[in-house]
Amino acid sequence: MPLAARLRPRSADEVVGQRGLLGPGGPLRRLIEDSASGGAIPSLILVGPPGSGKTTIAHLIARGRRFHELSAVNATVKDVRAVVDEARKQLSMSGERTVLFLDEVHRFSKAQQDVLLPVVENGWLTLVAATTENPFFSVISPLLSRSLLLRLEALTPDDIREVLRRALSDPRGFGGKLTLTKEAEEHLVTLAGGDARRGLTALEAAGVREGTLDLATLERAVDRAAVRYDRDGDQHYDVASAFIKSMRGSDVDAALHYLARMVEAGEDPRFIARRIVILASEDIGMADPSSLQVAIAASRALEFVGLPEARLALAQAVIHCCLAPKSNAVITAYERAAADVRAGLTGPVPMHLRDAHYPGAAKLGSGKGYRYPHDFPGGTVEQQYAPDVVQGHTYYEASEREPRAGERWAMLRRILRQQ
Repeated sequence: MPLAARLRPRSADEVVGQRGLLGPGGPLRRLIEDSASGGAIPSLILVGPPGSGKTTIAHLIARGRRFHELSAVNATVKDVRAVVDEARKQLSMSGERTVLFLDEVHRFSKAQQDVLLPVVENGWLTLVAATTENPFFSVISPLLSRSLLLRLEALTPDDIREVLRRALSDPRGFGGKLTLTKEAEEHLVTLAGGDARRGLTALEAAGVREGTLDLATLERAVDRAAVRYDRDGDQHYDVASAFIKSMRGSDVDAALHYLARMVEAGEDPRFIARRIVILASEDIGMADPSSLQVAIAASRALEFVGLPEARLALAQAVIHCCLAPKSNAVITAYERAAADVRAGLTGPVPMHLRDAHYPGAAKLGSGKGYRYPHDFPGGTVEQQYAPDVVQGHTYYEASEREPRAGERWAMLRRILRQQ
């Protein structure tokens, strides 16, 4: 059996990570204990990234029960019905309960998922469905409403280290015959990327069963060089700084290099996405407003599909932002406005702009004299919007790299202020 299968936890106490779900009184621990005592358990939908323990949890819930495992990647409705028919037969004949673990449930179409509804509704078996995708997009609502939804988190680097060290010491693994150098262990942690199964597979692929596994041997075995990158040290800040400055400087190739360096080293991709979103406003702004849309879309794609696929969305956003014309007018405009506010230049809101929807507002004069822009040609009309204390102050000045925004703001300013 593969190393990851041999080391599969035999109890909730052996599971690494998921402390909120498996800690004392946690929902998963209660379900596993109820199942072990023969109690009825609800159907579950486990949501989490690869290697976070979904299959392991299904096995623990099924201890003492008949267990079937199917993957929606290659299973058919006929396969599911065969398991259900056998489960109903066993339940009626001997009272023995069955657990069906259906991995990648999001790969089933809506019609295929509909077949699961009477199974869950009637309790013919306990369904444990697993998905790496957002279940509210990929799983039909009736199945969600009939199941207990539990979200698993990616394992932390410390969790992966614990899994690796257990593999070295456990008799089911290397039984203390193999050790790792610190560099080799850190490379395995990086390769795992929060996926325990991937880390164990890489360890096994090294082909060393006794002695010491060093970094050079590991790199040759997995054909993947260790990326020198410390997520908590200078390299994190230096590489991130170079990444941002390369995008600001419009060097596509350099920016892609630093992007790949961070992704391959296991940097939190959400950190990368946030930096791209910030740059889209800070360094591009109105010179190309679509850059912010692209950056946000990449961030959403990361949340929706996860790595490794989302690396392409991040790369697309990086290329777009590099090629976009640059302007810092947005951040300059905001800082000018903020400087006035910090200096105490706030002033009362002009009377004609105040809320006039509450009883008594008219008596106070709120809203009186307000000119509704849509009643005027072009949807713009002269009137004062800023408080008296900053009326006439100019914050936004379009650069020559954002001509459309500059031309329109100049035209609007002439109308609003009758310049």
